[in-house]
Amino acid sequence: MSIGRWLKNSVVASIAATLPQDCLLCGAASGQAALCRGCAASLPQLNTPRCPLCALPTPVAGACGACLAHPPHFDATTALWRYAFPLDQLIQSLKYAHRLANADFLGKALAALPLAIRPDIVLPVPLAATRLRERGFNQSVELARPLARRLGMPLELERIRRCRDTPPQAGLPWKERAKNIHHTFECRVDLTGKNILIIDDVMTTGATLNELARTLKAHGAVRVENRVLARAVKGA
Repeated sequence: MSIGRWLKNSVVASIAATLPQDCLLCGAASGQAALCRGCAASLPQLNTPRCPLCALPTPVAGACGACLAHPPHFDATTALWRYAFPLDQLIQSLKYAHRLANADFLGKALAALPLAIRPDIVLPVPLAATRLRERGFNQSVELARPLARRLGMPLELERIRRCRDTPPQAGLPWKERAKNIHHTFECRVDLTGKNILIIDDVMTTGATLNELARTLKAHGAVRVENRVLARAVKGA
């Protein structure tokens, strides 16, 4: 998608936000809301206790066995929903059908979550250059914009990059994803003493977020926290 088309879609989405809307999922009239009441109520909740590190459901509050056995490089993860129908439709139509109105709704939902620690840097997960050219935008950037506006800080988009164009994680077995993403990110800024908030759409195995956090910690970051729309849960 060209930059011109992306800008046009952004303007249309901004104007549409001020007018009576149709539900982003079912198309029914929803007034000023992005979703009608029925679709909003159908979003898959994460109601059980969750691991504070990786956000997977746990029998009791506290770190899960996997994180205790192999502590991740990131320090916390907050997920809004479970990755399942119909939330997956909102995310996929944003990424692959360029429905930027979805990003506005989803990004504002992420921004509404309370912050335990104010970050020094808000970092959308970088997209590979080839993927960025193909898609025309980085969905994580669009999701992060409402939070950056709320905090009054710019997004970090230049100095922390994805330096290797790897096969999509979604097409790989879970056990292969960490190997696929290894040494994928580069950092060109001193992060000594900084708190970093990473924004992404879906956390599946956590391999991408863990590798990014490893890179950030290697450059001095003291705390790396993930904030994601959805957490994939096996068997759910």
